[in-house]
Amino acid sequence: DEVRQYQPGDDIRTIDWNVTARTGDCFIKRYCEERELTVLFVVDISASGIFGSTDHSKLDLVIEIAAMLMFSALKNNDKVGLITFCDDVVDFIPPRKGKGHVLRMIRQLVDVHPIARETNIELALEFLNRVQKRRAVVFLISDFLSELPRKTLAISNRRHDLTAITVSDQREETLPDVGFVSLRDAETGEVIEVDTRHPRVREMFAAYNEQRNDALSKQLTRMGVDQLPVLTQGDYLLSLRKFFRMREKRFR
Repeated sequence: DEVRQYQPGDDIRTIDWNVTARTGDCFIKRYCEERELTVLFVVDISASGIFGSTDHSKLDLVIEIAAMLMFSALKNNDKVGLITFCDDVVDFIPPRKGKGHVLRMIRQLVDVHPIARETNIELALEFLNRVQKRRAVVFLISDFLSELPRKTLAISNRRHDLTAITVSDQREETLPDVGFVSLRDAETGEVIEVDTRHPRVREMFAAYNEQRNDALSKQLTRMGVDQLPVLTQGDYLLSLRKFFRMREKRFR
């Protein structure tokens, strides 16, 4: 047996008093079964995921990435769970082991019909913290178009090993020169007319999105949350390999 630091929700009967007295911090005995990870996917299924300027929508990419990571966890004999959300938590599949369980979660994602509602990451993370008391590996997958709930995100990151997978499409960040276009917010339904013939309009649109993406990355970095950005047009497998190699080097 090994020991680890006490986490809220742990059984106090497992406290290792010798190690606790020696270090001054509260430690509990860590048994063999505890070394198996719990991996939770917190997935945004709001209507903005429908968007995609290639044969892949953002939601398609979300499902592919989640499925690949779920099978990776299955191979490691880890427990895997799923939380889907939009303006509220839509569904929760508690963490379990087994191929059938993983296939059930993937089917759940494939059968998703995005709902035209706003995204509420804060409610999803609050739900995560209620249902998952012990530390878990958490992948929060979203386009992060809504405001970042800094306080709740910071709490979740302290309790869990949290990674934010930010999914985007290039056409959301740059406008082509095609004359008048109608831009519709997939979640609120709001529509505005834009004349893309003007270079200044295209420049302002690109600058706004670059600034928003930069601000998001800086906020996540300040809170110590790992970020994995993926594009519908890019090679997400390459992005995943680079990301996990980086994490592996860090924890050596």
